[in-house]
Amino acid sequence: MKKRKEHDALGYVEVDNESYYGSETQRGLNMFNISGVKVSSELIHTYAVIKKSAAYANMHIGKLDKKRAAAIIKACDSVIKGELDKQFPLDVFQAGAGTSTNMNVNEVITNKAIEILGGRKGNYKIVHPNDHVNMSQSTNDTYPTAVNITCYLLAIKTLLPALKSLEKGLLKKQSEFSGVLKIGRTHLQDAVPIRLGDEFGAYAGAVDKCMGSVSRAAEALLEVPIGGTAVGTGLNAGSSYTQAVKKELARELGFSVKTPKADFTDMSFRLEQLGMANALDECAVALTKTANDLRILASGPRAGISEITLPAVMPGSSIMPGKVNPSMAEMLNMVCLQVMGNAHTIRNAVAGAQLELNVFTPVISYDLIYSIKILSNAVRAFNEHCIRGIKANTSVIKQHLEMDLELATALNQHIGYAKAAKIANIALKEGKSIKQVCIEREVLDRKTLDRLLDPENEFGNV
Repeated sequence: MKKRKEHDALGYVEVDNESYYGSETQRGLNMFNISGVKVSSELIHTYAVIKKSAAYANMHIGKLDKKRAAAIIKACDSVIKGELDKQFPLDVFQAGAGTSTNMNVNEVITNKAIEILGGRKGNYKIVHPNDHVNMSQSTNDTYPTAVNITCYLLAIKTLLPALKSLEKGLLKKQSEFSGVLKIGRTHLQDAVPIRLGDEFGAYAGAVDKCMGSVSRAAEALLEVPIGGTAVGTGLNAGSSYTQAVKKELARELGFSVKTPKADFTDMSFRLEQLGMANALDECAVALTKTANDLRILASGPRAGISEITLPAVMPGSSIMPGKVNPSMAEMLNMVCLQVMGNAHTIRNAVAGAQLELNVFTPVISYDLIYSIKILSNAVRAFNEHCIRGIKANTSVIKQHLEMDLELATALNQHIGYAKAAKIANIALKEGKSIKQVCIEREVLDRKTLDRLLDPENEFGNV
């Protein structure tokens, strides 16, 4: 394999001659063989959009000549299209702040631009990764900008649509089960009746709240520190560049990014990224509760609650014939656990920033992007392969409801709490229904009992 020698601030480095990346990427490859997980293609493509917008902006304000700018822009388009994805091999755990990724992007765009201009890779007299592709920029303002935009796009295009579809699926079940009155449960013990449809309505309501949180967090991500360069002072950038690059970003993306209210805050704090992590954490908590409820309600089929049936998607055991498990709910639980763990990591990474920079942004970006992607996919699969096929076991529900001891609550206003509690205790001890005990002991006349202890009449509006 032919090599070329490249020189950087630390000396000479040998690079595979076929590679578009250069010395700093090679150093990163040599040093950071940590997880085997590469920086996401979504982040790389967004980074190329930023580099393209920067080239346009620098050309418009007269800092970058048109010939180089045109080649850089064309090279950026190749990256954006995914044509050079193999040229971004760096581990997600790398040099602090994302400098390795920024330079990987700079080097690939540079060498592609050099080829476009008829030169050979590594001839940085034609186009230079720092002087031209990184002009008016630093890692410290471009990397968090790339992270914010990437997470915004993923949230808007994948997560929110997935959550919306789940909400629709749950609302459909709410309507389908609106006439199914069943026993309610608090403390995992029998309680007064509730409609099965209302339980599913509660799940839908939680998803709706989560969508609101994600939407607000996504909107906050549009406030980006582009133009702040190294520490927020805008050194080597300037206001004319900042205005121009934001205009170009809006043209490329189809939406506008916002100017931070405090440049120095957005350079050193990652609070907007923490906000998205918190929104994802909220989603994970709500979805975990939903999945757990469905697993409990579907437990059985003979020795559990078994009030609903979840779709059978695969055999549940390698040894027990006929066993079917709540596989989709279990999958969602595991994804939610991962998302909650990622949120904890992000929280610590944001808190761990020092002075003018958060050097832990690479792990923040990895966990954020990973969480949005897996949560989007898990929610979509859960809706398609679980929620849509849920059935109500009405015969079991009716049986449970008839023996509900807490129907005695309807007697409180007629005979008092203490007497109603005594009747419930007798019913439990003797294995009878509340109504049966009341009839045997002539607590109230039959007509009144029929009215009070008919769940449909007494609790129909619960």
